[in-house]
Amino acid sequence: MKTNEIRNLTTDEIKTKITEYKEELFNLRFQQATGNIEKPSRIHELRKTIARMKTVIRERESKED
Repeated sequence: MKTNEIRNLTTDEIKTKITEYKEELFNLRFQQATGNIEKPSRIHELRKTIARMKTVIRERESKED
């Protein structure tokens, strides 16, 4: 998900997506530990996307202050 797409979402939608992505990340890490992960690059992709979302939320919080 690109940063522009994230900025178009509301804060609540972003928080919901972060939760979903964290669950997916957990499942991927579990698959990696058992050795049957199909797409290892997805872990890296999810981590970056979660970081982008947290950054956008943080920017919005700092603008409110």
